[in-house]
Amino acid sequence: MPLTWTLDAHAPEADLQVVSEGVFSHGRAQARDGNAEPIACLVRDGSRVVAGGSGRTEYRRLFVSHLWVCEDLRRQGLARRILQALELQAVHRGCRDALIETLDDGVAAYYGRLGYRSVAGVAGYVGPFNRHILVKPLVDPG
Repeated sequence: MPLTWTLDAHAPEADLQVVSEGVFSHGRAQARDGNAEPIACLVRDGSRVVAGGSGRTEYRRLFVSHLWVCEDLRRQGLARRILQALELQAVHRGCRDALIETLDDGVAAYYGRLGYRSVAGVAGYVGPFNRHILVKPLVDPG
């Protein structure tokens, strides 16, 4: 049977999920012994999540995927405390460092004040945004 090709700006979500899962499965097959474990720290006001961070630990590294604080609670140290909680749990899991990314220059500078150092960047990554990749040692490498 011949292959059928489509090119569509609005592909069905289920079809996109097949592609996403295929990429993920392929990557996981290549990353032997990775032992990825999810990690999250959530802050609630009653039952409502008002801040949090999430990611995974794998290969002795904490990968922070998301860090967010609702607008009215910013500038109170919540992001710093969330990162510290994630980092501490990552150390308990045997991680030696943490990696975080951002498209916001100001946020990258903030992470720098928290001990993260820039290891890579892409100027003009998308539109006016620069991509920053930062790493922080969690334990003394010695």
